[in-house]
Amino acid sequence: MKKNIPNILTVIRMLMIPVLIVLFFVEFEGHRLAAALVYFFACLTDFFDGYLARKNNLVTNFGKFIDPIADKMIIACSLVAICVTEPIVQPANVYTIIIAVCTMMILSRELMISVFRTIAADKQVVLAADMFGKIKTVVQMMALFALLPVADFVVWNELAGIVFFYGGFALLLLATVLTVTSGIHYILRNKVVLED
Repeated sequence: MKKNIPNILTVIRMLMIPVLIVLFFVEFEGHRLAAALVYFFACLTDFFDGYLARKNNLVTNFGKFIDPIADKMIIACSLVAICVTEPIVQPANVYTIIIAVCTMMILSRELMISVFRTIAADKQVVLAADMFGKIKTVVQMMALFALLPVADFVVWNELAGIVFFYGGFALLLLATVLTVTSGIHYILRNKVVLED
């Protein structure tokens, strides 16, 4: 494996995940905002690792493989975190169910694509993410960045908390639609992988 800065940034992003989860669940004033900030910086590494890899011609098969996995890991962990958090608006059970369904659909799609990539790797085919998938990832990240600190914001300013919740909730719905459609598009675009 050739070591380079983009790949190092990707590994750092993966190492930030347990920090994010600990901050989210260990209670102290502003702990969920702190978790959201860690999430934000993790998302920045996602932008910079890709930018630096392309700019400096440091794109590697390892990077193509590990970068989407790092994205899926941080999104999956963040989704689970918000899924077990009671919504701040009513009816809470309705929003909880919708968020849970969105989480299951997103994680199921990511699992399906991971298996698809495994089949491709077995055939010695490395599949890079396409633009449709990247847009999906950006919307997912925006949704989670809005939803992670909601509980803190509502304590400091109820209106801000409600705005962040509804904004994040709307983005999560959009992200779910994009996630499913981009998954279908990704498989159809690379359907040769499934041909014997």
